[in-house]
Amino acid sequence: MSEKKKMNVGITGMTCSACSARIEKVLNKMEGVEANVNLAMEKANIRYDDAVTPDEITSRIEKLGYGVQKERVELDIQGMTCSACSTRIQKALNKTEGVNEASINLATEAGVVEYDPDQLSVDDILRKVEKLGYHAVTKQTREEQKEKKEDEIQEKKRKLWISAILSFPLLYTMFAHLPWDIGVPVPSILMNPWFQFLLATPVQFYIGAPFYKGAYRALSNKSANMDVLVALGTSAAYFYSLVEAIRAEMNPGAMPELYFETSAVLITLILVGKLFEALAKGRTTAALTKLLNLQAKEATVIRKGKEEKVPVEQVQVGDELIVKPGEKIPVDGIVLSGMTSIDESMITGESIPVDKQEGEPVIGSTINKNGTIHMKAERVGKDTALAGIVNIVEEAQGSKAPIQRTADNISGIFVPIVVGIALVTFGIWILFIAPGEWPPALEAAIAVLVIACPCALGLATPTSIMVGTGKGAEQGILFKGGEYLEGTHRLTTILLDKTGTVTKGKPEVTDFISFEEDKKLLSLVVAAEKSSEHPLAEAIVQYGEAQGITRSGTPEFEAVPGHGVKAVVDGKQVDIGTRKLMEREDIAFESYLEEMAELEQEGKTVMFIAVDGEMRGYIAVADTVKETSKQAIAELKKMGLAVYMVTGDNSRTAEAIAKEVGIDGVFAEVLPEEKADKVKELQKRGEKVAMVGDGINDAPSLATADIGIAIGTGSDVAIETADITLVGGDLVHLSQAIRLSRKTMRNIRQNLFWALAYNSAGIPVAALGLLAPWVAGAAMAFSSVSVVTNSLRLKRVKM
Repeated sequence: MSEKKKMNVGITGMTCSACSARIEKVLNKMEGVEANVNLAMEKANIRYDDAVTPDEITSRIEKLGYGVQKERVELDIQGMTCSACSTRIQKALNKTEGVNEASINLATEAGVVEYDPDQLSVDDILRKVEKLGYHAVTKQTREEQKEKKEDEIQEKKRKLWISAILSFPLLYTMFAHLPWDIGVPVPSILMNPWFQFLLATPVQFYIGAPFYKGAYRALSNKSANMDVLVALGTSAAYFYSLVEAIRAEMNPGAMPELYFETSAVLITLILVGKLFEALAKGRTTAALTKLLNLQAKEATVIRKGKEEKVPVEQVQVGDELIVKPGEKIPVDGIVLSGMTSIDESMITGESIPVDKQEGEPVIGSTINKNGTIHMKAERVGKDTALAGIVNIVEEAQGSKAPIQRTADNISGIFVPIVVGIALVTFGIWILFIAPGEWPPALEAAIAVLVIACPCALGLATPTSIMVGTGKGAEQGILFKGGEYLEGTHRLTTILLDKTGTVTKGKPEVTDFISFEEDKKLLSLVVAAEKSSEHPLAEAIVQYGEAQGITRSGTPEFEAVPGHGVKAVVDGKQVDIGTRKLMEREDIAFESYLEEMAELEQEGKTVMFIAVDGEMRGYIAVADTVKETSKQAIAELKKMGLAVYMVTGDNSRTAEAIAKEVGIDGVFAEVLPEEKADKVKELQKRGEKVAMVGDGINDAPSLATADIGIAIGTGSDVAIETADITLVGGDLVHLSQAIRLSRKTMRNIRQNLFWALAYNSAGIPVAALGLLAPWVAGAAMAFSSVSVVTNSLRLKRVKM
């Protein structure tokens, strides 16, 4: 079965959670499609297989009456000489998977490409043009994208001003309807039905047009959303007033009951709420913006022996770069020459600069502090560490936590129920409470329609998830999705891998005991371990080199996972490893167990050395504990979590390290493939387990755990498998991640409680006629703002 592809689609025209739920429901009914639609981010995260094409998915969204945002890039293209050139480029781009439409203009030497950013990047488009023999550079910048968002907010402000200016005189007429005289004169022209009609009509049909369009889209697709409630409520007030104005015109002396001010003021107040909501939602993605702003803008590349300043987008893998003190490292790479210290805090969260020299890796966007270095680019563009972090945060912010599905289900049935309640309210008033009197019945029904809009309910979860994941990213904690941010708060047990997680993962040889000539035995050991990639093997090879022994590896080598290594060196069989390996190879070792036990009680890992089936010595290696491990584990226990350690080491060594850091439960002498079994063992006891590891052999247990947590200094496989990545490799971040999850979930519950309580309490109050429609409109508009504002409080929480 082929792996599902991914695409993110920006969707316009959604006004409440009923819209997002409708789109999600329709997309999920398509064969081979799994969709999550996020109202707050106005995006759909979609996974699909070969049974459907991206065009069919976007077409289905558009048929539902919503707009699909596509990324556009403007290009400057050099080298075109005739229309055949422009036609060739256009044709090639239009055939490229992920390009929706490309248009190339020969006269202006420019082009516009509309594309799916999940299938290809701007760099891919530029490379495609370069392969055709032309040179292309991009015109569009992030600043321009920011300007587009600002233009949308300015347009909202402009419409709000128009609406407010037209609505204020109508609002002023409310003084004339007060049951007591407060001494405020109301000009007679303001009480003229047709003057009020002139003021209210532009608000109703120009400013309020999006509500009608949204309502039409929803109803034509057999669903209902916020737009339906607003359009129904305001239209009822507007058209009733129009009928009353006509009646007064036909019956001179009759006093019309006008509600033009109700419809106009309602629309104005909803616009106020939407503007504040847009401004607040902009702040929920502040963490992502901050990450994007970290990127270097320029790089100094060595080309043809000369230093040349180029935009960072033009740096290619293999380019050699010069980075001076105070500059940002442009891309991920390796130091070729020079020494410096680099501030990596923006990526790893570590505040102390890290020393770098020849052969060591450097991370793009980190700051070179005090030395000039010559480096080679190894990962550029979307492959850099920062781009990966940004991508994880974007996906997490667009994902849906399980708790949100409850809110979506409620929102989906809420609007039809509210319309029904409004009709019942109208009927009860007109028949029983105020028989035959339309005005109070209409006011009560409109108030019910407006107060019940489920906007706040739809925003309650996604805004908290967006802020929570962003806050985590700022601290070097990457949640890969909303479900993991939610799931983390349920954890009861933490299972820590020892090497590279509790310890530094950089062991050193502490003791080497040979029963014959030291140098001769050490030479055999170094040759055997040279072919191994295990951290212990690396420590032994480094020890040998320090003793002046350098050997190349042997082709006759076998790593025995969890046991040790077997190799043939200089015609001799060399076995290095644990008691289990010696037992397996039937090599006598019992007489050395007492010496071995003493070393193990000091927290050292001891390996026997046998040559041609006879014991020839042993070597002890110690892996130092990370400075923060003890503090981090104490913090986890204080939070009520059970902490266990799992390791392939023998029991004595494991117990010694566990005692040093304060861990009570230890699983020792566990083979890599058995780690997942230990996770299952804890889960069978009813525990919610987080597995924390950093190596390739941790991947199965990370996948088995309820939450898999990778140490960011570990292997790519571990990070890829994990649900959460602690970028800096510091265990202190683990307690911070759990604390952030708990606080985010508390924030979500607060949002959901107030959104539901507000609607539940507001409907009966409105139905009893105790809430004027315009007051209901104001309350509805600001309920959404209050939910987003509450979510923003997460930005200030202490972790």
